[in-house]
Amino acid sequence: MSFDRIDRQILSLLQENGRITNVELAERVGLTAPPCLRRVRALEEAGAIRGYHAELDAAQLGFPITVFAMVSLRSQAEQDLAAFEDHVAGIPEIRECHMLNGEIDFILKIVASDLKSFQDILTTHLTPAPNVTSVKTSLTIRTSKEASGIPIVAD
Repeated sequence: MSFDRIDRQILSLLQENGRITNVELAERVGLTAPPCLRRVRALEEAGAIRGYHAELDAAQLGFPITVFAMVSLRSQAEQDLAAFEDHVAGIPEIRECHMLNGEIDFILKIVASDLKSFQDILTTHLTPAPNVTSVKTSLTIRTSKEASGIPIVAD
């Protein structure tokens, strides 16, 4: 699907505020409400918009600890990679899992209520997982930028 200027504006505004009303969205992009809604639905159906989410404050909700874990596996055969991905998908505190190119096979973003909880995740779920050879972790001290989504140039 190709995206024109209005599509990019719609995507940018929805990414910024997923609760914007269709009427306000239409006004901001210079359309009336019905064609704007049709465009939004088309963007959803095409998969450009995958969902709508609330941005939560992790610390306020009891998860003030964020750790990045770099995981190396013994084997990079597709079935072993998929098995690891399935394993971490079942651990709610692991919020992101990215396969990497290079020395490290995966980087994980993990949230925890405290250091003991993180240690429990590490020692009971991550390091003993099949095919894991090493896990190196880095505790986040401060987050100065946390932007979800992607940069969209709306022209």
